[in-house]
Amino acid sequence: MDLLNTLVEKGLRRETPTREEALAVLATSDDDLLDVVAAAGKVRRQWFGRRVKLNYLVNLKSGLCPEDCSYCSQRLGSKADILKYTWLKPDEASQAAAAGIAGGAKRVCLVASGRGPTDRDVERVGRTIEAIKEQNEGVEVCACLGLLSDGQAERLKTAGADAYNHNLNTSEGTYGEITTTHTYADRVDTVQKAHAAGLSACSGLIAGMGETDEDLVDVVFALRELDSDSVPVNFLIPFEGTPLAKEWNLSPQRCLRILAMVRFVCPDVEVRIAGGREVHLRSMQPLALNIANSIFLGDYLTSEGQAGQADLEMIADAGFEVEGAGTTTLPAHRADALAAAGAGGGCGSHASAGGCGSGAAAGCGSHEDATAGGGCGPCGGHAAPAEATAGAVPAAAATGSEARTDLVAVRRRGAGTDLAPNA
Repeated sequence: MDLLNTLVEKGLRRETPTREEALAVLATSDDDLLDVVAAAGKVRRQWFGRRVKLNYLVNLKSGLCPEDCSYCSQRLGSKADILKYTWLKPDEASQAAAAGIAGGAKRVCLVASGRGPTDRDVERVGRTIEAIKEQNEGVEVCACLGLLSDGQAERLKTAGADAYNHNLNTSEGTYGEITTTHTYADRVDTVQKAHAAGLSACSGLIAGMGETDEDLVDVVFALRELDSDSVPVNFLIPFEGTPLAKEWNLSPQRCLRILAMVRFVCPDVEVRIAGGREVHLRSMQPLALNIANSIFLGDYLTSEGQAGQADLEMIADAGFEVEGAGTTTLPAHRADALAAAGAGGGCGSHASAGGCGSGAAAGCGSHEDATAGGGCGPCGGHAAPAEATAGAVPAAAATGSEARTDLVAVRRRGAGTDLAPNA
């Protein structure tokens, strides 16, 4: 296909495709799907080889969020029967993180529900970051705490945070239909604060909330323009007890086309398959590794994920390798530019020529996002229960109007419980 040849050439040059080209990827037929994956795979391998970065999520504070994000099980008014607990102590959070690091994760994502942190909360998270880094040399830490006030990003950076996550989630034009308690501009402001403090920006989207192709292209182009260093792609899990409980709009083929479009628009950034991969990609998860170079290991914030060992076996069986702790995730031109800008140790560069944006950075959502398929950036969203993964989920799960309570197991292990985590 001339379209795919053009997109590969542009991706190898870090050149932005046109909106029409991005829309055309989403409109390709199932007959062309393997060609689309192969083309996106050429771009992925150019910048990331066959490495897969593993990320591990620690839910520092669960439930009882005052925000009304429609996709989130921790939202105001949610009837989802999730774990609810207040802040983990630094040693508890460090112990939880250690499980993921032992499983191969090189980044730990610290998430807390709520509109945004108080200064006392930032101090608490700072102590947690220090505790994790004292025990695990070289590990990356990303914080996802919601909307930041002036000076808070700098304090997180001083404490050792490498990145901050805040998802755009959907297009600016439709954002008000999903959330009313804060705005799209609030999210942009938070990640701008993180960028200004020298933190790497992690910002992504949620697919499957009833958006149009144009909405998806809008949000991905915004992420490129705003220069998110890593882009988590969440696939909505319609969690029972939330307003979007009956929104089953995705198929494995649709998910692969969305991932490919993201890769073509943001060729040299970390594209992460986040919440919902087990439910919506199902047996086609290994195929998605040809497009994305990053996934979450183990469970998510309020739901269970695929068994950690199954993730490792999937990566190996598909011919990929887990990215080592001593390997820089992003291509040298992005990592070097960030270091030169004085940010140090982050994941990318808002200054890179032809990179994934111009440097303004966009917010990716607060911690509440990460719980209902929304994903708080690196933190991901809801996934399927382990027994419903690796292709075991029936194809009918991809569509329909009924709530599918059989596909989502509420997390009852790991952080906030006395049971061992899944990692």
